[in-house]
Amino acid sequence: MLAGALAVTMLAPAAANAAPRTWVSVIAHGLDNPRGVTIGYDGAVVLAEAGRGGRSDKCRESPEGGKVCLGLSGAITAVSTGRRDAWTQRRIVSGLPSLAGRDGASAVGPHDVSPYGDGEYITALGLGGTPQSRFDLGLLGLMLGQTVIVKSDRNGRSTRSFGDPAAYEGRRDPDRQGVDSNPYSVLGTRDGAVAVDAGGNSLVAIDRRSAMSTVAVFPNRMVAGPSGGRVAMQAVPTSVVRGPDGAFYVGQLTGAPFPVGGARVYRVVPGQRPTVFARGFTNIVDIAFDRQGRLLVLELAKNGLASGDQTGALIRVDRRGNRTELAPGRLTAPGGLAVGGDGAVYVTNRSTSAGRGELLRIVM
Repeated sequence: MLAGALAVTMLAPAAANAAPRTWVSVIAHGLDNPRGVTIGYDGAVVLAEAGRGGRSDKCRESPEGGKVCLGLSGAITAVSTGRRDAWTQRRIVSGLPSLAGRDGASAVGPHDVSPYGDGEYITALGLGGTPQSRFDLGLLGLMLGQTVIVKSDRNGRSTRSFGDPAAYEGRRDPDRQGVDSNPYSVLGTRDGAVAVDAGGNSLVAIDRRSAMSTVAVFPNRMVAGPSGGRVAMQAVPTSVVRGPDGAFYVGQLTGAPFPVGGARVYRVVPGQRPTVFARGFTNIVDIAFDRQGRLLVLELAKNGLASGDQTGALIRVDRRGNRTELAPGRLTAPGGLAVGGDGAVYVTNRSTSAGRGELLRIVM
């Protein structure tokens, strides 16, 4: 009943409310392209750093233009509070593959992280291409496009492959638009995990034996083109979370022409077609639900990627569909969010910058 009521009230955007008073603090800095965030087993805030690439001879042409080179600068970082509420940060897993240009910006690497079980985490390693494009990058480059289990404890650190969404995209191409894979979000489940493939416009399931299946495909939509007329816009899903009703919820970045207000949140029940849960957002990079069951939407660029403006936005949607922007003007190209047990919202900021990324704590 809750899901049905929410779906009805959220289909169309309501007027934005005045921003409540918020306190924003930087609790971690110096991060390399920080992306997805989760709350760890010990209450620490755990985030994925896509890294800054490397200076190796393992390079390829980027789909966006220019040369990107492989390095082992990707990491999983934990940020925790100790005495006198002082925050400390440490990379609990390092040496993960990362692709970037010479300036290290807009890296492809660990894009998201989620608890998996028994002190482990699962991370989604981006790719941005076909599975064959990995072979020019050597053995370590083959990890790109995969979901990987990582663990760090007193016995050391371990990394093992769990699923290969890129290979699955190569075999199945669920959206039938040509092979293109970029795993961007992952969520551990009791049955294994689900992962969003932004390149493949799909949500895939990975069971505990690493077998994969398609949960949902997100359709193209016809939108106004930059030069007039109508063009087909790909969905480009970027986030997946479990909702209060147990269903999966997926946010979309959208593809070109990146229209303002063109992004949606989909509700996904396995075995059924995705339905629109909320609409009227711009370039969604992550979503979450707070402790009251309200939807939180993180926009990478509130004025649209085509504008060149990197101002982001965090929007809260109540059960009547009313929208409130939280901490307006404080976000620059944000990359991920999570809600802590204390109700605070944790957001990675400057997610496309090497060495300048931050983790923010937002309290209302």
